Amino acid sequence: MDQQAIAERRHLRRKLSFWRVIALLFLVVVGFALYRVTLGSSGGLAGPHVAQIRISGMITDDKELLERLDRIAKNSQVKALVVSISSPGGTTYGGERIFKAIRKVAETKPVVSDVRTLAASAGYMIATAGDFIVAGESSITGSIGVIFQYPQVDEVMKKIGISLEEIKSAPLKAEPSPFHPASEEAKTMIRNMVMDSYAWFVDLVADRRKMPRDEVLKLADGTIFTGRQALTVKLVDKLGGDPEIRAYLKDRGVSEDLPVVEWRDDSSASPFWFSHAMATMLRLTGMDQSLVPSALRMLGTDKLFLDGLVSVWQVGRQ
Repeated sequence: MDQQAIAERRHLRRKLSFWRVIALLFLVVVGFALYRVTLGSSGGLAGPHVAQIRISGMITDDKELLERLDRIAKNSQVKALVVSISSPGGTTYGGERIFKAIRKVAETKPVVSDVRTLAASAGYMIATAGDFIVAGESSITGSIGVIFQYPQVDEVMKKIGISLEEIKSAPLKAEPSPFHPASEEAKTMIRNMVMDSYAWFVDLVADRRKMPRDEVLKLADGTIFTGRQALTVKLVDKLGGDPEIRAYLKDRGVSEDLPVVEWRDDSSASPFWFSHAMATMLRLTGMDQSLVPSALRMLGTDKLFLDGLVSVWQVGRQ
C-alpha cells in the first residue's frame, strides 16, 4: 500500500472518530434534556398521558410517594392514573396517607387500581382508593384487619440473669412492654386501639365499595381471596389486566392512544439516571424497551422497618 493510501485511511479514521464523538455527545445532551423534561422535579411527560405508579413491598409513611402523587394531582397533562399494587400491606397509617393522596388525584382524574400478585390488608386499603379495581384471576387480596404485635424477652432475660427495674408516672405508661407480660389493663387499651382502627378500615371499605357495613364485616375477618373470589364478594370490579384498564378509561373519556408513563421515584440520585432517560426516549419513539439492559434499570429496596398499628397479611396468620 503506498503512502498516499495510508494517509487517506488515517484521515478517514480520524474523521470517523470525530463523528463518533459528536454522536456520543449528542446522545448525552439529548438524554440529559429528556431527563430534565421527563424525570426532573416536574415529573411526567410534557404531553398528555396516563400516569402509572407502582406500590410494592411493605407499605409505610412514604413521603416521596406522597409528593409524587401530589404532583400527579396537579399536573394537567396527566389524564388518568393507574395504581399497580403488589404488597402484603404495612402500617395502617401509611396506608391511610397513601389512600387519601390517591383520592386527591381522583378528584380531577379517573383512577384505576391494578391488583397484581398481592394486594392485601393495607395494600387492599390503597386499592379501594381507585374508582375501579382490576385484579388477576389468581391475584391475592382482602385480609381486611389490623394487628398490633410486640415481642416478649422477659424469659430470656431471666435465663441470663438480667432484670429490669422501672419507675413510671402511671401503670399504662410504656405499655405493653417487651420486658414483662402485659397486664389486663394494657391488653384492653391496645385492643380498644386496634378495634377503633379496624372499625375505620371497615367503614372505609363499606363506603368505597358501596356495600352494607354488615356485609363488609362478614368479609373483614382476615380472610384472603383470589381475584375470582374477590369479584364474587364485590371487593374488586373486574378480572383482567391492561386491556380491561384501558377499556374502563376509554369509558371515562380517556383516549386509548395516550401513552402510559410510569412515574417513578426521583432518580436524580441514581447513577443510572441516563439509562432511565434513554429508556423513556426509546418508549416515546416506539422502540422496544427490551433494548435497554435490565442491569441499567432502576433498583429498589423494600422498607424493612414498621412501627405503629399494622395492617399486613402474614402467611400462617390472620
